[in-house]
Amino acid sequence: MNMPIGLHLGYTAAEMTSSPYASFFNDEMAPLSEHVKEALLTGGQAMDLFPLVDRAAELQAPGYWPVETGYGLGPDGSVQVFVLTPMPGVSPAMWDWWFAWHGSQAQRYKLWHPRAHIHVAWADGLSDLNHYIGRTSQVVEYVGHELLNLTIRFVSPSSMGLDEARLKQQGEVAICARGGIAGTPMETGWLVHQLRPVADGCEMRSRFWLGGHNVRPRGMDNTFGRLLGGVAAKLNPLHASQAAALLVHCAQEMSHLASLLPEIYQQFGPNQHKGAS
Repeated sequence: MNMPIGLHLGYTAAEMTSSPYASFFNDEMAPLSEHVKEALLTGGQAMDLFPLVDRAAELQAPGYWPVETGYGLGPDGSVQVFVLTPMPGVSPAMWDWWFAWHGSQAQRYKLWHPRAHIHVAWADGLSDLNHYIGRTSQVVEYVGHELLNLTIRFVSPSSMGLDEARLKQQGEVAICARGGIAGTPMETGWLVHQLRPVADGCEMRSRFWLGGHNVRPRGMDNTFGRLLGGVAAKLNPLHASQAAALLVHCAQEMSHLASLLPEIYQQFGPNQHKGAS
């Protein structure tokens, strides 16, 4: 797609002068972590190493999955992309707040990935609500070299089989959503970002299940919907280069924001003022 009129990457000179978030905008991003580089060098791995979305609840078990950072490609044109991001000094609650807060303004969204994020808006037209579950975020962003116009419909963790009482008891947060392409009736994948406490902060275990059998027309999770989704998926199979680009994008945005999030949370979080709206 072409860049929509009026949108732009990064902050303009005027925004750097006037935005309440300008001090957090930094388009110098740290190099990829060694485990991410290793995953990219390894390339696509056996799909048997990547549990499918119907096993998302297994994220709550202790330990780790066979692959925490890497990607696999299915014969139906699907991809699984998993990314582990250590986050010293960050709490799961900060991310729970962030997902409600950032979607109201593009200037906030751009802090997350200053070299890829273009625009964000809530589909309900509302801003600065303190929740995201049940809402749809509309985003324009680069993933690799592709400029995408996406929808992210946030759903409850329980709708993906996770035990919400157990999450709360363990101090964890799981951000769950159904992803799609804006302007189409198709939802093309699932995502989970699980945040669980560790000794020096928390770690994020990101999971993307995209394309192939994950494709459905919105609101049609039945036999006919599966048939339509299968046809749509065959017309647009995903490829290794797209999986690798998403892995890099996720690793960059999550580690970049993690380095800023404690200060952003301290200044704009729930116990402070919300900033300009």
